[in-house]
Amino acid sequence: MAKNFTIVFLALWLVGCTGPAEPTELVIMTHSSFDVGTEVIETFEQEHNVKVTFLDSGDAGEALNKAILAKDNPLADIFYGVDNTFLSRALREDIFEAYASPLLSEISPEMILDEEHRLLPVDWGDVCLNYDRAWFEERNLAPPDSLEDLIDPAYAGLTVVQNPATSSPGLAFLLATIDHFGVDGWQDYWAALRENEVWVENGWTEAYYGQFSAASDGNRPIVVSYATSPAAEVYYSEGKYTLPPTGAITAPATCFRQIEFVGILKGTAKEKLARDFVDWMLSQPFQEDIPLHMWVFPANEEAALPQVFIDFAQQAREPAELDPEEIAAHRDEWIAVWMEVVLR
Repeated sequence: MAKNFTIVFLALWLVGCTGPAEPTELVIMTHSSFDVGTEVIETFEQEHNVKVTFLDSGDAGEALNKAILAKDNPLADIFYGVDNTFLSRALREDIFEAYASPLLSEISPEMILDEEHRLLPVDWGDVCLNYDRAWFEERNLAPPDSLEDLIDPAYAGLTVVQNPATSSPGLAFLLATIDHFGVDGWQDYWAALRENEVWVENGWTEAYYGQFSAASDGNRPIVVSYATSPAAEVYYSEGKYTLPPTGAITAPATCFRQIEFVGILKGTAKEKLARDFVDWMLSQPFQEDIPLHMWVFPANEEAALPQVFIDFAQQAREPAELDPEEIAAHRDEWIAVWMEVVLR
């Protein structure tokens, strides 16, 4: 009896000496715009004894290319940032494990674009034209209310857009014009925009903070941005603004709705932990952190919105609708034609 007691005591002592197990590392591949509160991630890490590492892999298209090239030797366990403009390509490359998270019951069916659940919706936002309220008020000119307004001589030289070859909102705006004017008419629209002195920047930052009159010393009062940008202007003003200095044009056929997805990469050795993290991303604590970090709407309908979103974040009325398969089939062709029409 004494001998057995000694063996048990030694075993317990050895367990105590080794201490708790070292955290497992879980790697999440993301695009450069991904952001989340530190405390949200720390909560997941503590609950699951895991170290979460985020692998910044460039813009959405660049990040997806990296994941595809490394599919035989994955760089991460999870990929976040495929949107509906890249959805079909991502699924065609067969790099994601199917996982029907129980949290999908809290997601709007409209957001679930992959019936096999290889990519699960996390957030969404509307790419829309934004305008400088004061600029238009001072000149007694009505802000544009349609895509057609932008080619009216009254709005000549007022608009800045992003290059769809290098910018996600730039591509989204191009797709909105293709949906509205049709595959045979959008080129003429962009030719007219060019004649009306549209300005093109490579990225959103250069356009918004370099040319947009409401946010810079620029002289362009119309910019392609997001329907949530007016709310962000109030939030980041730290009390300077009680009302947004900008507005979003959300009329039918003027915006494109982006949906962003998460998926478990095939080849992960941590599938159970990866599923736990996907569940966490779709749960209310994570979802309620999304608006003030990435300025998009959470996909989970149960997630509460911050007051600044309730007050000032806008939503598109009848956003453009293009099938992801059609986008995948023609994206490169459309961009090449756009460059010929606009940048030649």
